[in-house]
Amino acid sequence: MKTILAVLADGFEETEAVAVLDVLRRLEFDVTTAGLKAREVMGSHWIPMVADTTLAECGDAKFDAVYLPGGLPGATTLRDSDKVIELVRRIDAEGGVVAAICAAPIVLARAGLLKGKRFTMYPGFESELGGAVPTGRLAERDGRLVTGKGPGAVFAFASELAKALGRHTEELYSGMFVNL
Repeated sequence: MKTILAVLADGFEETEAVAVLDVLRRLEFDVTTAGLKAREVMGSHWIPMVADTTLAECGDAKFDAVYLPGGLPGATTLRDSDKVIELVRRIDAEGGVVAAICAAPIVLARAGLLKGKRFTMYPGFESELGGAVPTGRLAERDGRLVTGKGPGAVFAFASELAKALGRHTEELYSGMFVNL
């Protein structure tokens, strides 16, 4: 079973976290949520979430993928964390999938993972991308890099993330009445 680590920082976008994690768990991926600083994490719209663990408690545990939800200030907090940058670089170097949605691709830009890649993200962060240009599509998958535009793209994004990890969402989405 493929393992996914989702890192949450205070100010994460609740829809992006909950909807994507729900899809991944319905597909029977082994998903671990980790709060960046604590297990209790507050969403950008004041909805609290209790993570499974903290990033520090994960140590050097191996994961097949890392997922970073957007939202503000969550995405900027993730971007400014050297531990998160080290994590995404390590998972990428080990051949894992790196995924981010909304503003969170700014983390991937800081980690140097967007160069020469096709990606998308929430508009307005272009100055932080080092010249990389997002496509504007709802979701993009370029090899092991998966990105999404924002809250309205959660199902398209989750589908691309699942595909990058070898699973498909058609049957699940049919039962959930999700039309892509």
